[in-house]
This record gives sequence, C-alpha cells and structure tokens, in this order.
Amino acid sequence: MGKRAVLLFAGQGAQTVGMGRDLAEQYDFVGEMFDRANELLGFSLSDVMFNGPATELTRTSICQPALFVHGLACLEVLKRQVPDLEIAGCAGLSLGEFTAHAAAGTFDFATGLELVAKRGTFMEEATNSVGGAMAALIGGEEADIRRLAEECDIDVANFNAPGQIVISGTKEGVDKAVAAAPEFGVRVAQPLDVAGAYHSRLMMPAQEKLASVLKDTDIQTPSVPVICNVDATEVTDADRIRQTLEAQVSGSVRWSECVQNYISRGEDLFIELGPGRILAGLMRRIDRSVTALTVSDVESLEKALDGLHAVA
Repeated sequence: MGKRAVLLFAGQGAQTVGMGRDLAEQYDFVGEMFDRANELLGFSLSDVMFNGPATELTRTSICQPALFVHGLACLEVLKRQVPDLEIAGCAGLSLGEFTAHAAAGTFDFATGLELVAKRGTFMEEATNSVGGAMAALIGGEEADIRRLAEECDIDVANFNAPGQIVISGTKEGVDKAVAAAPEFGVRVAQPLDVAGAYHSRLMMPAQEKLASVLKDTDIQTPSVPVICNVDATEVTDADRIRQTLEAQVSGSVRWSECVQNYISRGEDLFIELGPGRILAGLMRRIDRSVTALTVSDVESLEKALDGLHAVA
C-alpha cells in the first residue's frame, strides 16, 4: 500500500463500554494482549471494558489503562492488516501521549501500563481530595480566554482546536468563568461531566507522585517522532520525555499545535486509534485539507482499510 500516516491516540473521556470486545473476539492476539494486561494489573480490566458498568469504566484509575491497552490493540491490528504502513510519527491527547510513546518504543507495554495505572490512581486520589470542574468554551481568542481564566483564578487545560478551548480549576472558579464567558467573546460555555480539574494546578499532588515514578522509569529514544502536549515540540531525550510527561498532568494540552506541527512537516494522513472519533472530529476544525481515519473496532477498521486504499 505504501502510505505513511501519523498515529493519534485518544485521551480520557473517549472510553465507552464494549471497547475492544469485538477486536478480541475477531483476533486472538488482541485477546492475549487483554489477558496480559489483566495479569499485570491484578484485576480483569477487560471485563470492565467489555461489560462495564460505565460508572466503573469512567473512573480515572480504570479508564486510563483501558484506553492505553485499547489504543495499542488497535495499533497491533492495523499493523498486521497493513504491514507496509509507514508510521510518520505519533501524538496523543493527555493520557494518549503515554500510548503514543509506547507505540514509538519509548517504553514497552508492561512499563507503559504500569505508568498509566499509577497516573490514573494518582489523579483519582487528587480528584477525591480537592474536587474541581472543567468547561468547554467555543469561540473566543486564546488571549481573551487566558485573561478570563486569570480573572477567575483557574487554568486553561486544553487548546483542542481553533475556537475550542477547555478551562479547569475549582468549581467556583469555573462557574464564574462560564457565567462571564460571553463578555470575553465566547459563544458557548459548556460545563463538562468530569470528576475533577484535569490539567490544572489542582493536579499538582498527582504530578509530584508521577514524577517520582518517572524518575526510575527506563526511557528509550522513540523510534519515530513523538510530539509532546506541553509545548507541541518533538521529544527525543530521556530526561526531556520524563519532564514533559510529568508537566502535562497539571499543564495545558496544546493539541491543535501538536497536529499542526506534523502538518507543517508535510504530513496529510492521520489515523486515530481508540474509541470514538474525538480526535478525527477535531481535525476538521484544525485543518480540513488533511485526511483523518479512525480504528476503534472491526467496523471502523474495515472503513480505515478502504480509506487507506483510496489515498494510496
């Protein structure tokens, strides 16, 4: 087929009950990946992924390893179906950045799974301790939204796409920002149904705990480019990778810039690996001229294979 593509990995919020089940039923090697994850974690992650309940899968300590394993399972299926697909680079939104690094060989499956399981647990503990809220803002300029966040003493969590920014912080601060948003040029301010204030200063306790784990983690040079969330640059040095994975727990996710970095390099084919089409949907707001395919289940895999044939 001879096509090259950038791989994108979803973050928390993309999880859905049933994720991975049909892939495991269709491909024995996927079932073996889930079995290994269950063994490494000491509980049946796949049972929660396949059967729920949604309240359990949505827990930060569960959904982060679930998304990690599912993303890599989707990648393994794709690689076996398209052995000549050249991977031009990887990127992942928030939790997905860890999956991207595993895909690039920065660390192996077991190491990455341990990292994301601990990250999810640390973030869940922080959430249970301090609470918090998030809201999505549609419309408005970055400078104005930064000023809004500063006046409400909260943080800017995600720059997802032009005109789509997420704020995060205390519930009082986010509520105040939502109410004041129209004054700052925001057309829609929608509170998000999340457990805590991710990518805000309220996550510092989790960040500090993760830093101590990353310090002792074996990090290799990625085999393909990986663009980090915190400043949308390529990371290759082990210490820099540790620093960026640590910093993104409380720092802003500059997702739009991550994608634009690859587009500026001439990449025009992206494949989202994980449940749903969240990242592919954002691509339409970032740059409609590029192609974004998705692989999340057997049906979407077939569509992606057709899409790859069409662009080859």
